[in-house]
Amino acid sequence: MATTFGADRFLRIEEVIHMTGLSRNTVYRRIREETFPRQTRIGANSVAWRQSEIDKWMLAPLPLTDV
Repeated sequence: MATTFGADRFLRIEEVIHMTGLSRNTVYRRIREETFPRQTRIGANSVAWRQSEIDKWMLAPLPLTDV
C-alpha cells in the first residue's frame, strides 16, 4: 500500500509489530543493525515510525542469507 505525503501517519510500536510480524526485540535489534527504519521522536517520552518508511521497508527485496 503506497502512501502519499499528505496521507502519511505515525505508527506506534504495537502497529509496527502487527504490520511487520516482527517482535519488539527484533525491531530494535534491526534498528541497531541499521536494517530497519529508525523511529522519530514525537514528544518528550514518545516515539513513532512513519508509515511510509515501514511500507518502503516492507516492499524492499529481502537480503539473501546463508541458511
